[in-house]
Amino acid sequence: MFFRSDRFAGGLLILLIFVFISQFSFSGGFANVSYVDIVGKSLHGTVRKTFISAKQVVFSIGVFISAVAARQLLVVMEFPANYALLFFLAAALLLTASLGFWRLREVPTRGRPRHGLWEFFALLPAAVRSDRNLKIYLLLLNSLGVGLSMLPFIIYLAKESFGLSGTLIGNFLLFKTLGMLSAGFVLLRLSKRFQYRALLQVSLVLAAAIPLAALLLRHFPLGYSSIFIFSGIFMATYKTAMEGLLLEISNDDNRATYAGISGAGNVLTTIFPLTAGFLIEAVGTTPVFLGVSLLVLASAFFIVKIDGSTTPTPATTRTRPTRQS
Repeated sequence: MFFRSDRFAGGLLILLIFVFISQFSFSGGFANVSYVDIVGKSLHGTVRKTFISAKQVVFSIGVFISAVAARQLLVVMEFPANYALLFFLAAALLLTASLGFWRLREVPTRGRPRHGLWEFFALLPAAVRSDRNLKIYLLLLNSLGVGLSMLPFIIYLAKESFGLSGTLIGNFLLFKTLGMLSAGFVLLRLSKRFQYRALLQVSLVLAAAIPLAALLLRHFPLGYSSIFIFSGIFMATYKTAMEGLLLEISNDDNRATYAGISGAGNVLTTIFPLTAGFLIEAVGTTPVFLGVSLLVLASAFFIVKIDGSTTPTPATTRTRPTRQS
């Protein structure tokens, strides 16, 4: 599509991008359910924390290598060839990675009831009502998670303030990756000691501060680039905390259901990019960025309430949770 982008009308090109992104997210949702279920059944306790932290490091190293390559492609090649080649490489790497799933030996789960698609959707309200932790998790996902959806608009603000070049976009990507990598190594080092609530608190401070820093540094390109280091740290801590927290609040019987609910219930971060674009056009960037910071700060209430150190029993035999870590 990018190679042939000169043959598409602007509106049609944007529509196709939305269609492909939706398809990618839809398939990623299925993959996430399987991934969460397999990790939850296979790893427990501090081993799980070490695995999640180590995965973040490996992920960050891969992204760092990709960021360097992407930066060079964006500089030496012109649009649309540069983006077309980037997407082709991404597709080839994803295909290679997917072959590894055929080598996995999944721990079987016996006794789990099978549900059709409509039966699954019918289970969602009852599951959310019956588990306080799941309810708070969804609220965290939709409040603190807005910080992730905000990152593209920080690039938009840079474009509006001082313009963008392929080199500058590459630098943004590189700085973000360095932040992710440094946070990943720290988390791996502390994997046997950190608590998910502490990681959420760090994520909250960063997610609330990043939009404010963008407004303050919008006319200082060099200082503005440093924001992306902290955005990378935020992404690493947030994803590690939310992934581990979902595993902690679920068990082998309901983990796949909870993973599906977390994907289906991630409503605000899905619609935010669309609504934020309209809001920025209507009222400007400053009110929207300030509003995002306030929304993120509101998630502090949910961080205090959630119990990330418990693993609930099935709903049919639910008892008072016991401390696990």
